[in-house]
Amino acid sequence: MSDIESTLTRIQGHKGVIGVIVVNNQGVPLRSTFEHDAMTKQYADLIPSLADLARNLVRDLDPQNDLEFLRIRSHKHEIMVAAKDDFVLLVIQDPAASA
Repeated sequence: MSDIESTLTRIQGHKGVIGVIVVNNQGVPLRSTFEHDAMTKQYADLIPSLADLARNLVRDLDPQNDLEFLRIRSHKHEIMVAAKDDFVLLVIQDPAASA
């Protein structure tokens, strides 16, 4: 098992985690722990563009700064986004299960 796969497995093992997705800069999912491709595609299409908007906002406020982590919480899910230069890591979890 590669380091990437073992890291995804470790993250997936945390209480409340529903799925983990790694997306490249073009929005193509590289790895996913979701069983349904439609769910992976939906998150991969929408969340990286939101992370880009948040990154631009942070840079507009302070050009010396950069977005590293974004957390989005709704009633049903919590989405944690680690935006790097080459990829975006998405972790989707059930906030009720992790409490």
